[in-house]
Amino acid sequence: MSDHSFVSPAFRARVRLIAVPLALVFGRLGLTPNALTIVGFIGTCVAAVAAATQNWVLAGLLVIVFGIFDLFDGALARATNQVSKFGAFLDSTLDRTGENLVLAGVAVGCAWIGFPLGTLVAVLAMSFASVVTYTRAKAEALGLHGEVGLAPRSERTVLLAAGLILAGLTGVAPIDCGNLFCVNNPSPPGQWVLVVALGLIAILSAITVVQRILHVKHQLDSSTSTTSSNR
Repeated sequence: MSDHSFVSPAFRARVRLIAVPLALVFGRLGLTPNALTIVGFIGTCVAAVAAATQNWVLAGLLVIVFGIFDLFDGALARATNQVSKFGAFLDSTLDRTGENLVLAGVAVGCAWIGFPLGTLVAVLAMSFASVVTYTRAKAEALGLHGEVGLAPRSERTVLLAAGLILAGLTGVAPIDCGNLFCVNNPSPPGQWVLVVALGLIAILSAITVVQRILHVKHQLDSSTSTTSSNR
């Protein structure tokens, strides 16, 4: 089964190669791969605070900048032969925590301006995105391949960053409409941009969860069939 992602494995490999020279620059400055992981996480936490305080454009820019920055720790580890199980564990843990914090920040920011639909969709996006990462981790814990689907972390990062930046540029002004969908008081364009971006993350993440479940089942069924045929 192919990974069915919007970004091909070949393109991902080329991006990783491009990241190597920049990663080595950080290495020459004395930073270790784990230090880069922690720096990236701190930057993501700042993005979460920016979203919670309705600095939408800044939040989006920080999400994309530190999403790209996340390439450097792995690139540095591979280029300098510092790959370790703890490093992979730390990177995965902080990546997932950072993503959840940003989405939580968006939910808080929407709640603060009286936009409950935005809060609801942000919570859904966070919930399904978390399950996407869990399915991969659980598959790998079983010795199976789990990185397939439409919305791995890189795609979610781009959608979130684009949504935040466009929402901030088109306006996410405080309103008091008195109902979930604001049908009696049209919302600023930025609110709907944010809802669309978060909705896509939620929907694509849900589809990805199903894809990963089916992918794991296919692997287990194939393994069972192979074992049976060898008896």
